[in-house]
Amino acid sequence: MGPELHFDPYHVDVVKSSLTRSLVERFPHVQDEIAAAFREFVPETEGQPLSRFAGRYFTNVESQIERAKNHLRPIIQDRLDKDEEYGRDWTGRPNDAISWLLDLAQGHQRTVRDITLRILSLNFAAIHTTSMAFTQILFDLAAHPSFVPDLREEVERVINEDGYSKVSLHKMVKLDSFIKESQRLGGNGAVNMMRKVLKDFAFSDGTVVPKGNTIAVATFPLHHDEENYTDPAVFDGFRFSKMREKQAEGFSKHQMVALNHDYIIFGNGKHACPGRFFAVNELKGLLAYVLLNYDVSFENYGPRPVDPWFGLAVAPDPSVPVLFRKRRV
Repeated sequence: MGPELHFDPYHVDVVKSSLTRSLVERFPHVQDEIAAAFREFVPETEGQPLSRFAGRYFTNVESQIERAKNHLRPIIQDRLDKDEEYGRDWTGRPNDAISWLLDLAQGHQRTVRDITLRILSLNFAAIHTTSMAFTQILFDLAAHPSFVPDLREEVERVINEDGYSKVSLHKMVKLDSFIKESQRLGGNGAVNMMRKVLKDFAFSDGTVVPKGNTIAVATFPLHHDEENYTDPAVFDGFRFSKMREKQAEGFSKHQMVALNHDYIIFGNGKHACPGRFFAVNELKGLLAYVLLNYDVSFENYGPRPVDPWFGLAVAPDPSVPVLFRKRRV
């Protein structure tokens, strides 16, 4: 969407800092959006298929930027004007992505176009990835209903004990495990962490990667390696929660947001996905809502569909409907 984002990606720092710090405060708004989305897109009828969605792969980028600018201009300009008049701590200043971006924007970056581009960039990075991940989770939930009773028990128990919040989501260990296992088997492709080699590099074993080449980590083989996972081709929704049971209390390397060398959905190192904390909590909120309110299945209770591949990328089959039925308690 332009060199501004490539050469000065300060919006990434917003995700690493302001967004991550605000997860607890913003979670009720995320929860409201989840409920509103299901009310709109999942009708209150028996066995109603989830609406099919087919996105366009090509758009006129500049015209879409203009469309977004027209939509956001009144909001952004109002923030700019009030920041100019009152400083950045004026009463009622919203605690949202536009304000976070303006907190870091300098000089020529404090324009409607620049802030719009960064909002679009954040949306572009977040929405399609979360949508595909949640579709894979729904497919796995429909294909493996035996996990549903224990998942529901955990969600209901934690909510009864601690309420429904970002903090209580952290205690839903089985929910986290189910989502992580779904992404282990149905993640975003064959490779991850793609890098361009800027100078000749020699690894400790003598392997030399010449300048100008592109390298990546082989995600799919890593996630299906018997040295890393027992029965790696089998879906075990509680694989990672069972691993966590063997650990002491506290932060676990087996929770989904943790970075390690045998699970790299979010990459690794200093360039790991900065939005993974928000994404995982969003997925937990979505799955918890489904478990509390719906039964899901495939048509005729069929098997899980095979994921289509496009070169090195994989995605859930968009032609497969999932049936939603109001939960029978």
